[in-house]
Amino acid sequence: AKYWALVPAAGAGKRMGVTVPKQYLQLGSQTVLEHTLDRLLDCKRIAGVVLVLSPEDEFWPAIRARYADHDIETVSGGAERCHSVLKGLDHLAARAGADDWVLVHDAARPCVRAADIERLMNVLADDEQGGLLGVPVADTMKRVDSDLQVTETVERAGMWHALTPQMFRIGALRAALQQVISMDCLVTDDAGAMELAGYHPRMVEGHRGNIKITLPADLALAAFYLQAEQGQ
Repeated sequence: AKYWALVPAAGAGKRMGVTVPKQYLQLGSQTVLEHTLDRLLDCKRIAGVVLVLSPEDEFWPAIRARYADHDIETVSGGAERCHSVLKGLDHLAARAGADDWVLVHDAARPCVRAADIERLMNVLADDEQGGLLGVPVADTMKRVDSDLQVTETVERAGMWHALTPQMFRIGALRAALQQVISMDCLVTDDAGAMELAGYHPRMVEGHRGNIKITLPADLALAAFYLQAEQGQ
């Protein structure tokens, strides 16, 4: 089976409080998206990349020339992340087999490590359930109500933060997303769709530096992780 990467990059990143989508913000000498794509393309086992963009995206053409020698195809996304991923899978299904693997990776996670991607592939190679990168919860977890008052302390044993990439068979993930969308269930990650379809994805421990850029302070933290890795 081949390995493919799918990068949903159609979001606006409203919580960043800027007019430029967060995947196109500068992170050092490159945009966030360029760092993300470079990390995936460094993995030679990935046969190609499907990049899902907003129909109104006006920023990709400025960096597209950098990837002229790479197999990157673009497709327009949908209203929510799950719709965008499904559109990417529909596009990918025309050239890939249903039993091929797809690694869905957030455009706003530029610090994913090559070693973690390789570990995910190796651990799941013979696991038909698929799985995802994650890290164990280290802090005390609290549940609050709408007034931000604590209602309970949640037992953290067995709790993990879900990261990406999340890796599943193309046909299985496509069917799972079709099912949840038909039910008007807007899952926030691909593993959630697989869980609702009856699968039990395997968690593969990754590096805590694989953060998702969501708030302005995350840019500085991502820069720190990238510089620290380069210094190793």
